[in-house]
Amino acid sequence: MPEPMPISRQVPEIDEDSAWAAVLRRDRSFDGRFVTGVLSTGIYCRPSCAARHPARANVRFFADGAAARTAGLRACKRCLPDDVARDEMAVLAAIRAIRTSEEPLALAALAAACGYSSAHFQRIFTRHTGLSPSAYARALRNDRARDALSTSERVVDAIYDAGFSAPSRFYDAMKGRMGMEASAWQRGGQGVVIHWTQAETSLGRMLVAWTERGVCRLSFDEGEAALASRFPAAVLRGAEEEAAQFVAAIVAEVESPRTGADIPLDVRGTAFQEAVWKALSDIPPGETRSYAQIAAQIDKPAAVRAVGTACGANPVAVLIPCHRALRTDGTLGGYAYGLGIKTELLKREGQ
Repeated sequence: MPEPMPISRQVPEIDEDSAWAAVLRRDRSFDGRFVTGVLSTGIYCRPSCAARHPARANVRFFADGAAARTAGLRACKRCLPDDVARDEMAVLAAIRAIRTSEEPLALAALAAACGYSSAHFQRIFTRHTGLSPSAYARALRNDRARDALSTSERVVDAIYDAGFSAPSRFYDAMKGRMGMEASAWQRGGQGVVIHWTQAETSLGRMLVAWTERGVCRLSFDEGEAALASRFPAAVLRGAEEEAAQFVAAIVAEVESPRTGADIPLDVRGTAFQEAVWKALSDIPPGETRSYAQIAAQIDKPAAVRAVGTACGANPVAVLIPCHRALRTDGTLGGYAYGLGIKTELLKREGQ
């Protein structure tokens, strides 16, 4: 089920070389992660500020605007660095409203409640979550429908449990909207537009690809060629600038996988694979399970080896945490991107 993708309030120690490099690139994905204080002018800015770059000797980096103001600096009137935090709070408030409302909420009403115009709020919501408000609401209800259909004995009960007012509304809403159709996956993404980009992480270069419904591929040391091989019939498009915050949230989950962020996914596999992936997603950060334990959890106790194979077929590394699965004897087992990355992920989670 979609959740707001958290932008951590706990800012790690700033690596000044990386921060300065981000400032020189005017990298929007770093907005909200720190602010740039310019001692010679007495102001602080977003990393992406379009103003002329100051001399490096005059720059100090601060975790947030509050820290910069404590040091006697004031906010830049050009890039409005404090609005990053304001935007985040507005998006989180809108997500809470969407999640608790029994009826669809109009974009204009959500925007007005947060003090934004409809067009501007649509942009910031999409930048933070990767989905428009209406697409987010659909994804939330679709996920509720999936969960209800898997646990309810009667379809009609599942329909009402998911928040639909009538069966007809359920069937209209679900038509073609339960994620990328299985047939589309089998046909190599035919009829699907996939956006993609590459991002630098401390574990290496990461490929991120997503549809309008969620992330469909996350891998290391792969590029467009590998994506095209996996989805040969899809339309591949490079990421637009507005996706920077969405990608930054995914990078943050890789860098600190204890956050438990539930980023929307668009993945398909066999019924067995999806059961394994669901079991993997239920493992709390900092814990592991053996292949045998996972097999037992999905009521297939004899399918221990098949569980390992399903882990290897996971299309979205880290977001479906197959690194938390170990051999029955407690050894690491395999990992598609090398045991060094698996070891490091477990280390970061406190293993």
